[in-house]
Amino acid sequence: MVSKRRLSKSEDREDTTKAREKQLSKKTKKSQSPDKVEDNDSVFVRLLKISGIFLKTGESQNQLAVDQIVFQKKLFQTLRKHPSYPKIIEEFVNGLESYIEDQDNFRNCLLSCERLQEEDASLGTSYSKSLIKLLLGIDILQPAIIKTLFEKLPEFFFENVNSDGISMPRLIISQLKWLDEIVDSKDLTTRIMQLISIAPVDLQHDIITSLPEILGDSQHAEVGEELSDLLVEKTLLTVPILDVLSSLRLGPELLCKVRQLVMSKLSSVRLDDLPVIIKFILHSITATNALEVISELRDKLDVQHCILPSLFLAPQIKLKSKGPASFLSQESSGQNCVVLLFDVIKSAVRYEKTISEAWIKTFDLAMLIIIYSTNTQTKKHIERVLRNKIRLGCIREDLLQSTFYIHYLVLKDACPSILSLAQSLFHSQDQSVISFGSLLYKYTFKFFDTYYQQEVVAALVTHICSGRDAEVDTALDGLLELIAVNPSAMRLNAVFVKGILDYLDSMSPEQIRKLFYILSTLAFGKHQEASSHIQDDMHLVIRKQLSSTIFKYKLIGIIGAVTMVGIMAADRSESSELTQGRADLSSEQCTQVTSLLQLVHSCSEQSPQASALYYDEFANLIQGGKLAPKALEWVGQTIFDDFQDAFVVDFCAVPEGDFPFPVKALYGLEEYSDGDGIVINLLPLLFSQDLAKDGAQKTSQESGQKFVSPMCLAPYFRLLRLCVERQHNGNLEEIDGLLDCPVFLTDLEPGVRLESLSAEERSFMCSLLFLTLNWFREVVSAFCQQTSPEMKGKVLTRLKHIVELQEVLEKYLAVTPNYVPPLANFDLETLDVTPCGAPAVSAQLRKKGKKGGKKQQKVDDSKISCDTLPKEDNSEFDPAPSDKSQLDKESSGMEGKMSVSLQNYHTFFRELDIEVFSILHCGLVTKSILDTELHTEATEVVQLGPPELLFLLEDLSQKLENMLVPVAKRVPFFKNKGSRKTGFSRLHQRPAREIAHRVVQLLTPMCNHLENIHNYFQCLATENCSVADAPALKVREYHIMSSCYQRLLQIFHGLFAWSGFSELENHSLLYWALEILANRLKQGERDQSLEELLSQSFSYVQNFHQSIPGFQCALYLIRLLMVLAEKSRTPSQNREKIASLAKQFLCRAWPPGEREKSSVFNDQLHALLCIYLEHVDSTLKAIEEIAGVGVPELINSPKDASSSTFPTLTRHTFVIFFRVMMAELEKTVKGIEAGTAADSQQIHEEKLVYWNMAVRDFSILINLVKVFDSHAVLHACLKYGRLFVEAFLKQCMPLLDFSFKKHREDVLSLLEAFQLNTRLLHHVCGHSKIHQDTGLTSHVPLLKKSLELLVCRVKAMLVLNNCREAFWLGNLKNRDLQGEEILSQTSQESPADESEAEESSQVSQSRAAEGGDEDEGDEASDGEKAQESNESDDSSD
Repeated sequence: MVSKRRLSKSEDREDTTKAREKQLSKKTKKSQSPDKVEDNDSVFVRLLKISGIFLKTGESQNQLAVDQIVFQKKLFQTLRKHPSYPKIIEEFVNGLESYIEDQDNFRNCLLSCERLQEEDASLGTSYSKSLIKLLLGIDILQPAIIKTLFEKLPEFFFENVNSDGISMPRLIISQLKWLDEIVDSKDLTTRIMQLISIAPVDLQHDIITSLPEILGDSQHAEVGEELSDLLVEKTLLTVPILDVLSSLRLGPELLCKVRQLVMSKLSSVRLDDLPVIIKFILHSITATNALEVISELRDKLDVQHCILPSLFLAPQIKLKSKGPASFLSQESSGQNCVVLLFDVIKSAVRYEKTISEAWIKTFDLAMLIIIYSTNTQTKKHIERVLRNKIRLGCIREDLLQSTFYIHYLVLKDACPSILSLAQSLFHSQDQSVISFGSLLYKYTFKFFDTYYQQEVVAALVTHICSGRDAEVDTALDGLLELIAVNPSAMRLNAVFVKGILDYLDSMSPEQIRKLFYILSTLAFGKHQEASSHIQDDMHLVIRKQLSSTIFKYKLIGIIGAVTMVGIMAADRSESSELTQGRADLSSEQCTQVTSLLQLVHSCSEQSPQASALYYDEFANLIQGGKLAPKALEWVGQTIFDDFQDAFVVDFCAVPEGDFPFPVKALYGLEEYSDGDGIVINLLPLLFSQDLAKDGAQKTSQESGQKFVSPMCLAPYFRLLRLCVERQHNGNLEEIDGLLDCPVFLTDLEPGVRLESLSAEERSFMCSLLFLTLNWFREVVSAFCQQTSPEMKGKVLTRLKHIVELQEVLEKYLAVTPNYVPPLANFDLETLDVTPCGAPAVSAQLRKKGKKGGKKQQKVDDSKISCDTLPKEDNSEFDPAPSDKSQLDKESSGMEGKMSVSLQNYHTFFRELDIEVFSILHCGLVTKSILDTELHTEATEVVQLGPPELLFLLEDLSQKLENMLVPVAKRVPFFKNKGSRKTGFSRLHQRPAREIAHRVVQLLTPMCNHLENIHNYFQCLATENCSVADAPALKVREYHIMSSCYQRLLQIFHGLFAWSGFSELENHSLLYWALEILANRLKQGERDQSLEELLSQSFSYVQNFHQSIPGFQCALYLIRLLMVLAEKSRTPSQNREKIASLAKQFLCRAWPPGEREKSSVFNDQLHALLCIYLEHVDSTLKAIEEIAGVGVPELINSPKDASSSTFPTLTRHTFVIFFRVMMAELEKTVKGIEAGTAADSQQIHEEKLVYWNMAVRDFSILINLVKVFDSHAVLHACLKYGRLFVEAFLKQCMPLLDFSFKKHREDVLSLLEAFQLNTRLLHHVCGHSKIHQDTGLTSHVPLLKKSLELLVCRVKAMLVLNNCREAFWLGNLKNRDLQGEEILSQTSQESPADESEAEESSQVSQSRAAEGGDEDEGDEASDGEKAQESNESDDSSD
């Protein structure tokens, strides 16, 4: 018998005992006298001597004089040839029984025999079997010997192990192992099972584990049944029984029975027994039940926590009852069991593909990592599974953390594979996948030793040097998290991080800022002494960059120096890492900080852009609130003095110079007395800067005056106000004079003199306006949170000034096409080029370009691009076409000939802080007007007007669109660096959650504004006031209110569509936002469920549909309702409401401006129509209504009119309706299941009715191309016509196969109707070839292929239903859209009438008629088909 199972532990111990006994026997062989031979004259002793064995007495071993096989052969022959055979066998066995009555003799018979010395040289090995083992090898003696052994065994059940370490029961059992042949295996099995039932537990364990070595294969099934019954009775024997069952050849039914039995007991077994139990369960798995078994095992055994759910709290319970030492030993034992358990699973998944695939499908994170490290063939599959689960949000950080925390012993062996997996995820295009790879690095660093920590840091450094923005950003954030997790370990690996300084050229300012923050934290952290080498290297690098003549490196040095100052001068008053208890800087540290800042200032003062970047960087640092008070005090005083000297002059001071325009102090909010007050010296500074550009800088240097650029005014003021704000806890009274002080400007209103100004003068005025606007924007950002009514009123006034100045600036820009504004945002995402904005071209210049022809247009374009714009930078600042057209449209509504939008110049305006939008809370503000003695002279009521409201809403809308991403977007491979963050650098320094929280705080005032605007349009509707007949002021107000309405809905949509609401930590924020909306509808209710809040919020938003003023507002309202509906657990409940509302908007007659022939309106109409057809209950009925009712009304109406049912359907928008209806029709039929013959009769009938409706809709739409034959309509007809034919082949033809006989008439009518449609498709193909339209002809080959496949498929259906004779083909003449024959091609005449002519195809074996109508031949002769069908049915009956 051969068995795959290795020797059991008991046999290993037995072999050791044997070896020790052999050594003892060799020693005693020399010392004992060889005379002690058994002198008994019994048959047993005599026959053994004859055969070659001499029995010894005492502790001496029996001696074997011949070879073992020779002995067995001699004894067998002696017994068989004995005269008294077979009685001699009984006498022999009786002699054996008498002999082994003595325990020493019995032990000698069980131990191996000793070879005689003269035999040792001739034998290959010194090992020999025991006497009992030799006798069991003789067939005629084996049954009797086995009986004797089993009778003898119970005598030793309760005896202790002898002093020599020999266990008699185990020694007896070992005689039965590995016998060459078993004479009566059934009897042996019976005896063993009986012995197991009465033996002690320890012996039961030994006997059971020895069964595979004792029994033959024929007895495996019987023993398996017996053991399975024993498994139910005695749970203590679970481990040995399952261990044996894994080694036996058992049937699948028995394995399934035992597996179910084990599964039911899985929650009650000990942790020590788990490895064996899991091994058996995995061993019993087959390909058919692998997923089921693994899933059940996953439910019963909490592999994620590595222990059973019922025993999860066991260590805590035992800890209370036992001491610490016992608990530690228990914990160590449990960890060992865990390791063994996962070793079993590893072995299974390595060699069994079905088990590996089942574990992957059940999705256990720890198991996925183990399989990834064990089975190399599944790595790609596991990576794909992980990516999908990460995108769906199934894997969160807490799950990953618990996995590492509980399985760190197991995962430690898989650490190289974890690093490989993280590296692979980092190369993804999805940001959520990259972030998960960063988490893998983080927890690998946290839980494993220094070697793997070093590997993690090196891997992150490699990612940072890769150059991919998403990869670099995430890797830098990962290093920041590693510093927070284990600063001391990161400090040991700082040399790797320091190497990134060589790759600064390819990094953005935000990435550079993060890198210097990491290095500064490592260098100036808690243990600065150990990081002195990092400090020296950083000082060296920063000084080198600051002193560089290359502007880019100077900017890098500024960012690095300010970041390092932030760490060196950090406010440690609340830090828990302090060891000396100091809260402020020492004098030495303060000296280092001030010297570094002075170095930065001196290196950047010659460059306005470098100085402005320095001020902005420093301001961002102070805004973070991380600067120590001592450093802040020094900085604040220095900045205050420098700002006052550079930009502020006395009101009474008269500017000196030859200025191009008269200088006036404008936009002051207070009346100043003589010699009192201050003014911002803007125009003289700008004029001085222009002179410096013209080469007059030498004069100013010789006179000793310090040159100051007006470009630095806004950044410097921001730094000043943040210092004051931080020092005085938000109070800005110390600098409140800057809020109401005037500015040295000139008369800005152009009037009639605009056209008479020179190009230089217009450029000067544009620059002056840009600088003034940026000054006012910073002033509004600074004082927006002040609480006094006077300051609130002044802020609103400044906001009004901004709106007025923007209108003036648009007029200047319209006549200054090649103008490039001064920079306003210096934290650009790319430092390679000097930024500039897209040129604004006036409507008049565009008209001249059109008249001048293409040549003139090319000259103008080249002039603009070459003279003003660097080639590298065009893509960054060119606005999107849709945005430009929309903005031009809005602007042209107010200024007849102007077409300039300031949104194209948004990068040249100072960014508003998110706190500015607290102004939305302002209602009416009463401002006191004081006299000269500071007594209240009068009061003035100031409120937030519609233009100012629109200004704020537009800016907030842009911020939300840039920051709150609706879904996790894939990172494009080729991406314009910085295109998203340009102009929003301050915004992106805050987390998205904070921005969303700020917007939720603004929901209440925005709802107030929304309701007020709603009431405004409701009043207009009740007055039946036409916008076209209203005066110009009313028209302007109408457009502003409409734009405010649109922006509010856009902001609401951007907030609720934010993907961050799907994260658990943001659920409370979503609940708060919905509660605000719900309370607007019904106040006073609390503790409502999320579903109730969603329902009420949906109703609240839906109520605004009656006052929607424009089509774009309507689209945003629908999208907002869709977002709210999607967040519900039952989104289908609101589908009907959304569809009804969308139809109302499609059926509403919008103002004339809404039906412009612009791409923006077309895109909006396309989107709304798609929403309607996707949400309506019956898409086919909706398509039939539009195509069968609305389009005929349009055909019968005048040229410029529209459909009366669907006013949005005009001749210009027909192509959009047609394209959407064709696409939705194809999508709808593709979703119909093909069906099977096993479906019920009712299902077949319903599907036939559905396909009849679909073909009828398709017929209506296809026939419309005879009236509307534009290129776009024909293109949609060919494209979606082919897709519909393919869907008909895949989805409908299988249904017709088994419905033909029972629903013959329905099938024939369906095919007849579809035949006419395909014939018209053939005509469209012919039309495209006649006109040689390559845009259309490219679709013809694929369409004809589908039509030919349809011919073959219908023929196969007829053959299947015994109607082959009903199918015939003819040649169809090529015709155009109107049915006229194409005479330019020779076509064979059809034998049938033209109306019944059939298409030619590959089936007809005639390719001469090119483009024959392929699919009509299959439905050709319906009458003949019907006749043949009847005959076939009759014959079959």
